[in-house]
Amino acid sequence: MLKILIAIDGSDHANRAIEAVAKMARSSLDLEAILLCVSPEPIFYGDYTAATIQKIEEDQKKQQNAILTKSTEYARALELKLGEPARAYGVVANEIVRVAKEMHVDQIAMGTRGMGAVGTMLLGSVAQRVIHQAPVPVLLVK
Repeated sequence: MLKILIAIDGSDHANRAIEAVAKMARSSLDLEAILLCVSPEPIFYGDYTAATIQKIEEDQKKQQNAILTKSTEYARALELKLGEPARAYGVVANEIVRVAKEMHVDQIAMGTRGMGAVGTMLLGSVAQRVIHQAPVPVLLVK
């Protein structure tokens, strides 16, 4: 069975990655998809109370759960066979690669905005970092 990790963030780009993997599954591949939602660790400047930090972390978890719920429903509507969803916190590209290694997936799929060379120079690119770090093939869906 082919095991594919799909990195999601609630965007249309992530939905297109789900669609691409579902299309692969319909091509008679024995395939299981695992949805991964990574929340970046918040960067705090200044003094925050423990209650404020806890509230920010709770809000992140709620947002992450909402993204996973919506993406799971979408993937199921496309009849994609799903494994247990995964959650991570940290540097997004690093966490995608870490989870892929831990779960021994065969491939990573993710959407990309396709901002081009100038956009990646100015902003950096999660997809570019995943490609360079991943021990498995990476499917980028525009």
